[in-house]
Amino acid sequence: MTGSNPNASHSAHPKGDKGGRSRSSHARTITTVNNGGSEEEDKDGGVVFLVNKSGFPIDGQTWERMWGHVLKVHPSGREVVETIRNAACIAKPVVPSVPSYKASMSIPEWLQAIQNYMKMLQYPFFVKYNHTGTQFFEIRKSRPLSGLMETAREMIRESLPIKCLEAVILGIYLTNGQHSVERFPISFKSHFSGNNFHHVVLGIYCNGRYGSLGMSRRSELMDKPLVYRTLSDLIFEFEESYKKYLHSVKKVKIGLYVPHEPHSFQPIEWRQLVLNLSKMMRPETRKELEKYARDMRMKILKPASAHSPVKQRSRGKSLSPRRRQTSPQRRACRRDKSQKLNPIRLTGVFRYQVSSQIFSENIQRPAVMDKKVGDLSTLNEVGYQLRI
Repeated sequence: MTGSNPNASHSAHPKGDKGGRSRSSHARTITTVNNGGSEEEDKDGGVVFLVNKSGFPIDGQTWERMWGHVLKVHPSGREVVETIRNAACIAKPVVPSVPSYKASMSIPEWLQAIQNYMKMLQYPFFVKYNHTGTQFFEIRKSRPLSGLMETAREMIRESLPIKCLEAVILGIYLTNGQHSVERFPISFKSHFSGNNFHHVVLGIYCNGRYGSLGMSRRSELMDKPLVYRTLSDLIFEFEESYKKYLHSVKKVKIGLYVPHEPHSFQPIEWRQLVLNLSKMMRPETRKELEKYARDMRMKILKPASAHSPVKQRSRGKSLSPRRRQTSPQRRACRRDKSQKLNPIRLTGVFRYQVSSQIFSENIQRPAVMDKKVGDLSTLNEVGYQLRI
């Protein structure tokens, strides 16, 4: 069974092969990843992107897909597969310890400790990325924050290599409780050699400086120190890093601040701002980024999926303070309209104050007239007729 399955998995890819179990699982996995928006939507350099959807322990089908991936992409794939699968004893990987925040640590030191922990999850340590061809933890972006935090706890429990999208969720989990640290997702779409590549990092804002946490095959496309004064400086730094690998950045998507409430049922807002860098000049891009960063700091942006809070509603009462204040006056006006008033004459003295000086003026006091409404000939020079 072990020897025949890799061959079956390997032969399921040519065109015209129908009904293979591995083929159907590959197609279903690609569709799911497209909806989730992971680092590579469907292919990375011609390699299919796979996601473990069986949970843990990993089922046999997922294992066979991983061995089939090694057979295709590794120069000595068959030899490597046979060596590992036929080994009598395999060394147990080292499980890194989860970093703990200390009062003596600064925020940059704490962020560096988190980044080092995520790097240590890649075993052996010199690999620095998950090259198995399979994302071990399924990340659905539409899930509420509480569900994603449960996935982050599973990452710590299993201590397996992670990819960029998993690193974002783990970074959010490990920075929860540090209210001076604001976290927001930054997604990139780049183009190289006729293929599109997707990548995501966790943007960080603290004490007027921007930085990032994340994982990538390239060290320049993951974590950035907390030294950038503006959000545009951070984005342009990533753009320059992409150019080192001959990638051109097509689009940048920036989400909202992620709340520090791990039990929130609100999903993460992944793409509040979308910029098409291929069609924008740098001054225009900088202007849009700085306006968005200012709005985020003022926390005036609301997620598109946000709903009105139910707990603030009270049955039979208005939520508008303006309506509550003016409603007694409107009721008084309705009572005044219901009464029939006769013409009145004003007599007396009315005082008013302008610029700290008191002026007096002869104005008539109210007095009910005995005359009819239409008869105005008997009114003196200071007589008035009020119509309400």
